[in-house]
Amino acid sequence: MTLIDAAAVCWFLVLWGGYTFYAKRKARTDSCLSFEMRRKRNDWMQQMLRRDNKMADVALISTLERNVSFFASSTLLILAGLLTAMVSSTSLAEVLAYLAPWHEVSKEAIQVKVLFLAVIYVFAFFQFTWALRQYGFGGVLITAAPDGKNLTEEEHALYANRTAKVIDLAGHSFNYGLRAIYFSLATLSWFIDPLAFMASSVVVLAVMRHREFHSKVLKALQQC
Repeated sequence: MTLIDAAAVCWFLVLWGGYTFYAKRKARTDSCLSFEMRRKRNDWMQQMLRRDNKMADVALISTLERNVSFFASSTLLILAGLLTAMVSSTSLAEVLAYLAPWHEVSKEAIQVKVLFLAVIYVFAFFQFTWALRQYGFGGVLITAAPDGKNLTEEEHALYANRTAKVIDLAGHSFNYGLRAIYFSLATLSWFIDPLAFMASSVVVLAVMRHREFHSKVLKALQQC
């Protein structure tokens, strides 16, 4: 590992952690996907308490759980592939020497990079499984919801807000897992060149920021 490799890793971690902190703070005050979805989830729970039949709400939670489960299973498959790549680091070094002859990479350096990539997917797996559990908690709260007709206005708003909060936390965990996958794609360029790794990290951050704060989906949600 060279000095430029260490600098690229620090740059990557600063961008990832900095954007996570930035997006979390901005979502509290500015309109973004997280802000708008929190508002919609609260409206959803308000309507749920007024419905006698909550099968549609439970079905939607089940759909969200299946989506998260798909990503959790995918991260396990990717981790298995990364462990296999560590065993085949010699062959991988030969391929990289052909693709990027200007940047010599040793077998040990490739193993470190693969291990770093595996750590990212372990983090993503924990986020997806935690999101899965939280969606389950949300499903329990929906199923155990009292009849909204027997609640005071204050109790109605309080239960809806707390249930929406649980589902919103599940959504945040899911977002953290997706963000890890996005940044892992930037890590792939590290195998070619550390400078490309730094540049691709900036590109990934710019794409995520555009989708979170300036996408067409956000404009549509703001008008609903």
